[in-house]
Amino acid sequence: MEFQQFLQQSGLQRLARESAKEAACGLVDLTSAASIDITRDLYLDAEARGMTLSELLESDDFDPSPVGCPLDAFERQLALAGVKLTGRTPSTVEQFYQKAPALLPEFILREIKRGQSMRPELARLVANTTTAATNRYTPFHIDTTDTSKFSLRPIGEGAEIPALVVTEQNHAVVVKDFGLALKASYKSLRYRTTSQFRVLLWYIGFKMQTDKIGMIVDVIINGDGNSNPASVINVATSGALTYADLINLWANFTPYEMNTLVCHINSLKSILTMTEFKDPLVGYSFQQAGDLFSPLGASLVRCDDVPTDYIIGLDNRFAVEEVITQPLMVEYDKIIEQRFEEAVISESVAYAKVLKGASAILDTVLP
Repeated sequence: MEFQQFLQQSGLQRLARESAKEAACGLVDLTSAASIDITRDLYLDAEARGMTLSELLESDDFDPSPVGCPLDAFERQLALAGVKLTGRTPSTVEQFYQKAPALLPEFILREIKRGQSMRPELARLVANTTTAATNRYTPFHIDTTDTSKFSLRPIGEGAEIPALVVTEQNHAVVVKDFGLALKASYKSLRYRTTSQFRVLLWYIGFKMQTDKIGMIVDVIINGDGNSNPASVINVATSGALTYADLINLWANFTPYEMNTLVCHINSLKSILTMTEFKDPLVGYSFQQAGDLFSPLGASLVRCDDVPTDYIIGLDNRFAVEEVITQPLMVEYDKIIEQRFEEAVISESVAYAKVLKGASAILDTVLP
């Protein structure tokens, strides 16, 4: 879903929910929140524990949220400081700095994560997320070439037991550091409301997730360095995508299930306009809500990093693994100690193949 579509469809509902939260502030007990001094040292404590500040505040040693509380621990800190994010008179960035400068880095992190949630398609492409201790990660190598060696069957006395051979890949996947510097003069932000500022942060998170989908596409097409690119299936007629070609792609997924299709917008439009998929109810859902239908039971994901002649099919339960060595972080020192002019946002992430056969490519242009 595009960013503007998200704002049109669910932005108002989201803001309404948050306004209701703020309206409930007067009913929330802020005694525990008031006993906590948010400083740079608290960020260091959270970092040492592998937590965000929000997670640290929710721990038993600080201010865990009671069941049914309309505000989480960080939101209670904002309420205590008098920082308003929505409503008729949301706080300005300058007022945020004046009231609670130490809360701003976590606010930025939370809103970027919220922007990431606006691209839920990423989660539909990842089978598993693994946290690694070093920047070199060696995936499993699972030998599935001979299915006769691993199949459920009666075992006679003295017979060989079926075995699934699992080893390590020959080459490690290098988890790279990715960073983005958000540069803005304090003058350009000081009179902006926090509700305006957070939309900018949403877009940063949204764009980061979009770029990650492109990284996944590259790993599916080219492999992760272990000679495991996806197999390529050709269409019957070069330059023409037909329903029969999609059926052929779907049929090549045994024993897997093709539950996701990833393609460029040009290919996406070709699929959307196929006669076989012009069901009135499908069309109504797409026209009214922009919800993409599921051809052959597969959900559609747009990614313009996919070559225009490729359509990627995958079983998202077994195809790609996400590897993280450093979760999303916002450099808090500069934001707390200086008037915000540059914030460095960083993350260390890579993608690896799990089972090679769980993804395949339909090439619509023959060589």
